[in-house]
Amino acid sequence: MGDRAMRERVDGKLRWGILGCARISRSGLIPGIQKSSRGRLVGLASRDGEKARSWSAEFGIPKAYDSYEGLLADPEIEAVYIPLPNELHRPWVLAAAEAGKHVLCEKPLALDVSEAEAMAAGCRARGLVLMEAFMWRHQVRSAALRERVDSGAIGRLNLVRASFSFSIDPKDWRLDPARGGGALYDVGCYGVNAARFFTRSEPVFAQTTRRVGATGVDLTLTTALGFPGGVIGLVDCSFEQPFRCAYELVGTEGSIEVPDGFLAPERSTAVVRRKGSNASAGEVEPLSFDEGNQYARMVDGFVESVEAGRLVDPGEDGVAQMRALELVVKASRDV
Repeated sequence: MGDRAMRERVDGKLRWGILGCARISRSGLIPGIQKSSRGRLVGLASRDGEKARSWSAEFGIPKAYDSYEGLLADPEIEAVYIPLPNELHRPWVLAAAEAGKHVLCEKPLALDVSEAEAMAAGCRARGLVLMEAFMWRHQVRSAALRERVDSGAIGRLNLVRASFSFSIDPKDWRLDPARGGGALYDVGCYGVNAARFFTRSEPVFAQTTRRVGATGVDLTLTTALGFPGGVIGLVDCSFEQPFRCAYELVGTEGSIEVPDGFLAPERSTAVVRRKGSNASAGEVEPLSFDEGNQYARMVDGFVESVEAGRLVDPGEDGVAQMRALELVVKASRDV
């Protein structure tokens, strides 16, 4: 996005629209865009026009549309957020690209690698930003902890361990295999993403065990990922366990424990534990970070990419994430 286009905006903010009245729109991206310093929410679309109008009135969104096509046709909107079910990501990302809109797409980016590649190519060919919506990567804490790992603060990184689980409603669409359902794609993807983020590399092999439910999707899954340099990623996820959301970074000289890892509160924390002599506990260092709203930080990072052409998390990273997820799936053994 050039300087001229930025100057033409009344308030200098990127103008957003949202396709769909999803739960994550209400809890995450509507307040996230509205709290961001570089984005302005202009419109909300739903196939249920009354719902779009009701939500727009509730949140003070200027425009409501009774179709996704109507929002994409609006020249005032420059970027869209797509929170739709997984099987709808590819068609609506490509439709948004065809309409000249930058795209922030909910995770997982696609159903498979071929879809993700088509989506990234479609946006790239039109000079548009495509980003997968892993909001946790934009936390102040995430950047600070990766810097600590890179600097050798816990020695050589050996292990990234991540857990994410909750009990799902039996009528939830995420139990439908045709819609890209399953615990891995919904919450396990965060742990895979964390392992990729902190190792700055891609997994070269996986060993996976999963329990499949009556509908055919994975209800509980664990995977061990092997990364270059001998780093191991251990990820577990579930739709049939109590809520858990944390990760741990373990090195040769210490570890970092990260509570609420992917759903950071506005003041997030972590604990660094450094190795003591023999079996002694060693030094413990609590950390805290002023996060603000992690969705707002993601929006601001996205706008920075649009303005400067410097991609924070480009669509190609979403393609690499899908390759990692496919690796996990192909290595699965059911129990």
